[in-house]
Amino acid sequence: MNEDEIKKNIFQLLKKIAPDTEPSVLKPDENIRETLGIDSFDALQFIIALNEKLGIEIPEKDYGKTNTLSDLLSYIMNKIK
Repeated sequence: MNEDEIKKNIFQLLKKIAPDTEPSVLKPDENIRETLGIDSFDALQFIIALNEKLGIEIPEKDYGKTNTLSDLLSYIMNKIK
């Protein structure tokens, strides 16, 4: 899976969690939750959906490493190598 495919999955899952937002406008260094107005429950649902969709596990201790789009992409790319 390449970076574009991962990004597409991220945007699709974010759109499911926050249907009134447009995740594709996220800039790489913007905080995902703040920019899209996602609360902590929805953020957790997003992480769980990512785990299931991509077949990876993001442990709770690593949630802070996934705040921005660029951080999340880097984290996932390292997990799937």
